[in-house]
Amino acid sequence: MSSAEILVILAAVALAGGIGAGLALLLRRRAGADDGRQADMPRLAQLAETLAATQNQLAGRLNQLADTTATAQAELGRTVAERLDAVSKQLGDSLTQSADRTSRTIGELQTRLAVIDEAQKGLSALSSQVIGLQDILDNKQARGAFGEQILENLVRDALPEGIFEFQATLSNHSRVDCLIRLPNPPGPIAIDAKFPLESYRALADAADDAARTLAARAFTADMQKHIADIAGKYILPGETAESALLFLPSEAVFAELHSRFSAVVEAAQRRRVWIVSPTTMMATLTTIRAVLRDARMREQAGEIQRQVTALTEDVGRLLDRVGSLRKHFGQAEQDIRQIEISADKVARKTDQVGAVQLEAPDTAQPAALATGARPRLIGP
Repeated sequence: MSSAEILVILAAVALAGGIGAGLALLLRRRAGADDGRQADMPRLAQLAETLAATQNQLAGRLNQLADTTATAQAELGRTVAERLDAVSKQLGDSLTQSADRTSRTIGELQTRLAVIDEAQKGLSALSSQVIGLQDILDNKQARGAFGEQILENLVRDALPEGIFEFQATLSNHSRVDCLIRLPNPPGPIAIDAKFPLESYRALADAADDAARTLAARAFTADMQKHIADIAGKYILPGETAESALLFLPSEAVFAELHSRFSAVVEAAQRRRVWIVSPTTMMATLTTIRAVLRDARMREQAGEIQRQVTALTEDVGRLLDRVGSLRKHFGQAEQDIRQIEISADKVARKTDQVGAVQLEAPDTAQPAALATGARPRLIGP
């Protein structure tokens, strides 16, 4: 039963009750006042009874409605309880899953925070190293040592020990940063590290064309001085190779030199001074290593030839000795044939001796005794 029906029944009950009460009061007021209206009393009484019956029916319907409502409320309460239990379970599961996800997220966040902390420490250390590197580059003497260290690391990584020497002193009392002792040709190659950082920075920081021109002149002058020093000090006929290497430890300086100062590069090449950067230096050292490998292979080929020659001589002597042994075997074979012939003769004589028979005692012995001859044995 719907709520509208319930409201309608309640309104009808209330209306019937009100009408019945009004009729009863009206009957009491008019009972003694007007005797002439007694003829209408039966109809009013009948109407009152009808209303009372209707009220009773409505009361029954109301009681039935109350029972139905109570049952519906109980069913609704049970349904609501079940729904609440299901919602509570889902909410609990969701809260548990959310807690697990939150815990994992917090763990991952802590891990990432730890990584960020480590990265921050690394950045701090790198910043201090960059500051230290800046201090090194600002100091001319320290900058030179820095370039020499880079050169030393490249050489040690690319070449085997024993063929290079750092801070080697030449016959003209010049000390070169690195001397790679290659076989002739080409001979020992000198490598010297140079780092014209001041003029390069002035060139990079030039604000106008005039400042850029002055910085370019200073950079060119520095490079030409380095080229002249290397060509005059480290290229010695009969002692070193006919060329030397100028090592620039900065790829940026090397790129700037080859892109905008080709005249300086060509002048260096005319004086047989080859300018290299860390990258091209590694390629050069790889080529030098190949040259060393070829030289070792030539030395080993000569040694192999000497060993093959000695082996050929040994094989000749072995063949001579085999021939002598063959002669000895031939003589021994001939001696064996002679021995076999003698053995055959001995065997035949032995057969002849075995074929001898003794004569009869009654005839031969008296005759032997008569003649004084010794009896001849026959047979074994």
